[in-house]
Amino acid sequence: MLKVKEGDLDKMGLLYERYYHALYGFLFNMTREKELSEDMVQNVFFRMLKYRKNFTGDGEFKTWMYHLARNVLNDHFKKTYRTPFPYNPNDFEGKADEETLADVQIEKKHELKTLETAMANISEENRELLILCRYQELRYNEIASILNISEGAVKVRVHRALNQLRYAYLKIEN
Repeated sequence: MLKVKEGDLDKMGLLYERYYHALYGFLFNMTREKELSEDMVQNVFFRMLKYRKNFTGDGEFKTWMYHLARNVLNDHFKKTYRTPFPYNPNDFEGKADEETLADVQIEKKHELKTLETAMANISEENRELLILCRYQELRYNEIASILNISEGAVKVRVHRALNQLRYAYLKIEN
């Protein structure tokens, strides 16, 4: 990103290839809409170009990228006056051939649907934390930088989010 900041815009393609899937995964997990998530990824990369002079290089690039992604996400939801994550558990139907599914695969599929439904039932803030922490595999210090809170606060919030998710999951299971 420092090269892009200096004017080598060809390096933007490398950043796009390297971070597209992670960024798309984050946005898709927040919106559950394929086309919207793809548009938002494009918007994030556009903002990277637009605000490239603001990148200092002091922190990690991923942290700055997720800041931009969160801003794009928040701008979209403010503009559309709706809350994120219109979740439909049926979107997670497996594409595997029905004849080849073993009992274990069926159980895992059921657990995944239950987990996804539980994720839909927790607060937006907790869902975002768990997506960043567990799905995107960001470190606590990176999440702290993205959210502008201390690393200790991230640990506490992740713990609380996991407890909220556990409660929602068990409620669905019962």
